Amino acid sequence: MYGRLLTGLTWAVLLLGLWLWGSELTTDVRHGRSAPAIGDVASVGRPPGAAELPPAVRPLTGARPQRLDIPDLGVQAPVVARGLDARGAPDPPPFDQPGVVGWYAAGAQPGAAGTALMVGHVDTGTRPAVFQRISTLEPGETVRVIRDDGRVAEFTVEDVRVLSREDFDAHQAYGPREPGRAELRLITCGGTFDRASRRYTANVIVSAYLTGTGL
Repeated sequence: MYGRLLTGLTWAVLLLGLWLWGSELTTDVRHGRSAPAIGDVASVGRPPGAAELPPAVRPLTGARPQRLDIPDLGVQAPVVARGLDARGAPDPPPFDQPGVVGWYAAGAQPGAAGTALMVGHVDTGTRPAVFQRISTLEPGETVRVIRDDGRVAEFTVEDVRVLSREDFDAHQAYGPREPGRAELRLITCGGTFDRASRRYTANVIVSAYLTGTGL
């Protein structure tokens, strides 16, 4: 029982940090220019009449991610482990590394059971960044994670949500959708850029789950 309580408390603390992370991700360092809107502040989700998504496969054993590939967007990005910032929230990649994806290393490893969290910038003050177009992903499209054990974890996009800062729900954004699955979240800024507060108004959350593995 103590173990369950400790797990529950750890998850609650992590969710609090992730809520702060969601707010922090909306901060931008651009200088004097506004950004285009990135999606709608609503669930993109699965369109009516869409084809059935493939079944989940059994999770892999743990291994660290090395690269993230999104074939439909032409993304091939190195992945770096990130820890917590001074406020206790997962730390995204520095703005001077716009092509790098950060993986929250204290959480699940991609392909293993649980929800692996990856974050990247949508843009910087001068150019697009690695997750600029993830809001355009659609259910059924593929995200691949190349791991340091030589395995490739292949995830299928389940839905894409744009959550406003005011309505941000960390459990909805980052919590597991189905117990026992290997899941993946890709997270970046969304909505519009508020020049007064120098923040984006929302976060884009791409949810995917493990549907294939390879070497």
